[in-house]
Amino acid sequence: MRILVSNDDGYFSPGIALLAEHLAPLGEVTVVAPERDRSGASNSLTLDRPLSVRRAPNGFFYINGTPTDCVHLAVTGLLDWQPDMVVSGINLGANMGDDTIYSGTVAAATEGFLLGIPSLAISLAGKEARHLASAAAVARKLVERFGRAPFGQPVLLNVNVPDVAPESLGELEVTRLGRRHKAEPVEKTRTPRGETAYWIGAAGAAADAGPGTDFHAVAAHRVSVTPLQVDLTHHAQLGMVTAWLAR
Repeated sequence: MRILVSNDDGYFSPGIALLAEHLAPLGEVTVVAPERDRSGASNSLTLDRPLSVRRAPNGFFYINGTPTDCVHLAVTGLLDWQPDMVVSGINLGANMGDDTIYSGTVAAATEGFLLGIPSLAISLAGKEARHLASAAAVARKLVERFGRAPFGQPVLLNVNVPDVAPESLGELEVTRLGRRHKAEPVEKTRTPRGETAYWIGAAGAAADAGPGTDFHAVAAHRVSVTPLQVDLTHHAQLGMVTAWLAR
């Protein structure tokens, strides 16, 4: 199996190194990741300048672009082979509910999916990142399962692993995305030049975290596995908007 690994925390992140190490026994692993932390980059592509590709001493490729750039370049020109799977992570922090809209980790996997490749985004749902090995073990288990029983079509799976020791992890649970409250207010600061600067506020608490959601699964120390799609059409409102335009 040929596996393309990327992330949004940068090629130097301990999460991506551990992920590549755990996946190495399963096949040929190639890492193509951003040269710096690009968290929150979402699905942005760099179109206003050329991109450069360099190779770190450990063999990882790194690009001065976004997570989406990394996967796009890898699949459409950098590599002379097509990956069997794209795995993005391990993200240092959860990507649940509305987080998926902004997440560079999910975006890297989404780009693989858009290019016709089964893709997996994996995140460690905790702020301290104490148990990266738990997320790495889950990623390996899922990629192993894909190797034994491929879906036969592109899939995009968003996986969130509780930040607990492997022996404390519950079962894998197929979930839907929950919802967050609105973000916390921005924080104002003053620059040395006396100008006002703003820090984007933290993500809000969970608003929809009931049974069946990713938030609920992770809170119970279960691994959340959410299949995602890219169709943003609000199908339930097609009739309403059609009637509104006809007035």
